[in-house]
Amino acid sequence: MAPYRIRIFGDPVLKRRAEEVTEIDGRIARLAEDMHITMKEAHGLGLAAPQVGVSRRLFVYEIGNSGPRTLVNPVITERDGEWEHEEGCLSVPELFFWVTRPQRVHVSGYDLDGREVSIEAEELEATLYQHEVDHLDGHLILELLDDDQRKQAMREVRQRAVTGGPGSRAPAPRAPGTRAPGTQVPGPRGPAAGTGEGTASQR
Repeated sequence: MAPYRIRIFGDPVLKRRAEEVTEIDGRIARLAEDMHITMKEAHGLGLAAPQVGVSRRLFVYEIGNSGPRTLVNPVITERDGEWEHEEGCLSVPELFFWVTRPQRVHVSGYDLDGREVSIEAEELEATLYQHEVDHLDGHLILELLDDDQRKQAMREVRQRAVTGGPGSRAPAPRAPGTRAPGTQVPGPRGPAAGTGEGTASQR
């Protein structure tokens, strides 16, 4: 069983700006470890502390062969380009949307040993960092949608609230055009996406 229950859209903690971490100690390390387990059980790529009810500025992630990583007090200092991709969120389970974000970012922060980290990232990895920092600032993917997308998403969210949605369970098989929950970023499309073949991801 996952150590934490992932908070779902409508939970007030997801709308608050998380507080800075003032000391990286054993409690923060244990929080990060439990968050990573929770993220993996939910089939996500990333998970921010507010998504498990903890209003602190850190997130965990694992992308490619990186192994489990944690970024504390992250700050995105540079953004460049444009990348369109299909993205989902563990806090809005099993819904996916085409979203345009900057293609490249520079992000800095601290690891669990208190060492400063500086990362240049692009496309999927850049999207992951932007998605998680959005959570730390109290923003959800729904805020990036146009009016029609948002209305459709809200109808689906309300319907699931009535019928009993997936909550924090692992994602069910998806029909074409849908995506997995959490830090999710399916493949790119269009000229802004480059030529790489993307895979669905969750955050």
